[in-house]
This record gives sequence, C-alpha cells and structure tokens, in this order.
Amino acid sequence: MTVVGPFGLSVRDQALEADVQTGLAAVEAGLLDATKSDVPFITEAAQHLVRAGGKRFRPLLVMLASQFGDPYAPGVVPAAVVVELTHLATLYHDDVMDEADVRRGVPSANARWDNSVAVLTGDFLFARASHILSDLGPEAVRVQAEAFERLVTGQILETVGPRDGRDPVDHYLDVIGGKTGSLIAVSGRFGAMTSGADESVVDILTQYGERLGVAFQLADDVLDIASDSHESGKTPGTDLREGIPTLPVLLLRAQAEAHGRPEDLELVAMLDGDLADDARLAEALEGLRAHPALEQARRDTVRYAEEARATLTPLPEGYAKSALVELCDAVVHRAG
Repeated sequence: MTVVGPFGLSVRDQALEADVQTGLAAVEAGLLDATKSDVPFITEAAQHLVRAGGKRFRPLLVMLASQFGDPYAPGVVPAAVVVELTHLATLYHDDVMDEADVRRGVPSANARWDNSVAVLTGDFLFARASHILSDLGPEAVRVQAEAFERLVTGQILETVGPRDGRDPVDHYLDVIGGKTGSLIAVSGRFGAMTSGADESVVDILTQYGERLGVAFQLADDVLDIASDSHESGKTPGTDLREGIPTLPVLLLRAQAEAHGRPEDLELVAMLDGDLADDARLAEALEGLRAHPALEQARRDTVRYAEEARATLTPLPEGYAKSALVELCDAVVHRAG
C-alpha cells in the first residue's frame, strides 16, 4: 500500500499506483511547459503558483477516472493539465477579488506584484488551457465551456449575494456548486471521456465529481474555523477576516435570526465587526468552534461525500473504484 496524491490517498495496487504516479508526474511537466512564455516575466508570474505546489486534486481525479477506460490514451494527461490550469487561473482572480496576501504558503500574485499582473496572468493561463483543449476535440471544448460558464456564474452569484427572499444557505450551495463542483465534475468527466470509457461511466463520474466538489469546499469551510494549520496555506480564520461567507457562518446567522439567542446575536455582531485584530479573530474562532453550527457544517460535508460515494455503486469493483471511495473518506476526514 503506497500513499499518493492529496490527503495521503492510499493505493493498494501496484499497477494503479504506477499509473497514477506516472500520470501526475506527466501533468506536472505539462503544467510547467504550458506556463512558459517567450517573455521571462510572464513565465515567472504564470509559474508562481505552479511551483508553490498544491494538492493536484483535480488531476488525481482525472487519473483515477481514466482507469475505467484506457489510462494511457493520449488525451488523458492533457485533459488533466487543462483542469489544473483552469483551477490555477481562478486562484489568481480569486486572490484579487478577496484581496488575499497569501496563497499556498507563498505571497499571492497580487501581493507580490499587483492586481493587474494577477488578473492578466490568470487570463494567460485560461488562454493556455484553451489552446491545449482545442486538441481534445469539440466535445471537450463544449464540456469545458459549460463548466467555465457555471464557474463564472457561481462567482457572480457570490459577489452579488442572494436575492430577496432566497435562503442564504441554498444560495451558497449554488455558489460552490458552480465555483468548485463544476470543475471537479469536469475532472471526472474528462478522465473517463478521454480514456474512452462507456458513456454511462462518464455520467457517473461526472455526478460523483459534482458532489465530491461540494463536499471538498464544505470541508475547507470547516477547516478555516476548526484547524490549527490550514492545508491550503492560509491561516485559520482567513475567510472570517476577509468577510467571505462560509457554511458555518451562514448556519450561525440562520440560527441567530430564527431563535434570537443572545449568545448567537453577540457572536454574529463580533463577526460583523473588525476582525483585523488577532485577539478578536481568535475570540471569534473560539466562539464558532463551540457553536452547533460548526457541527452542522460537518454533517453537511459528510452528507455530500456520502452522496458522491453512492453514485459509484454501479461501477465495477476494483482498485480504481476503491480509490474513489477513499477520496470521499479523505474529504470527510479533513472536516473531522
């Protein structure tokens, strides 16, 4: 049994391990190649987050999904490069919108250079992803375009907030379905599709990725409050300090509005105040860690991960299916 990929995923078959490791190494080389430019500064900016590392969760899912067809098919690795380039591009843009200073343990591109460089570098990565995508055929282009539309729609929905009368929690789940679920769904879809898997398998792995993506983001929401050291390189409470809505906070607000308990209202008021002071942020984190809203967010994370696992039922038994099931367990473990 060997540990590979994000979250210490254990692979119990040597052939599968070799395929995954070889595939991820090829993706890494492909990312460096795709981020090279004749302009040295563009190369430096475009490779800034590539070289900072990351979980490579989406390429891993592409590799595992390809096991249900021909994992050596020529489109598998380029498809994995496309989804990771797209993800990286969104990080450059997200950090500008969030005014983030740190990403993956290094200064964000906007902090190291400026907002214009960060936005344009993200655009450069989108362009390179599109160039690679064009070689995968019109169906792949269509799938990516639809996912990109959903991703941007999710970002816009987050920016404008819920419309009057809309449940903020339902709105938030729509947001992360677009921002996170869409691209992880494409990872499963591309892995199966480019490997030549049956259409039924492609559909199953798309649904699996969608649900796993939502669970993945909800686990991040829990980690931002519950962890001592954030896996993404952010310190705990980063989202709180930046005023980014997350599920535990939305659940707290809903409970405060529904029941009006003084302690809930006091905690909401603290979150709405200035959290720039480290001591005040620590007090807010302590309050949220003790609040039932955090445990409810954990339960919701588990529910989406279990839904992802359930979609796998029709797939043939084997090491690849077991690894996909373990990914569900790994996501839940992060929120534990």
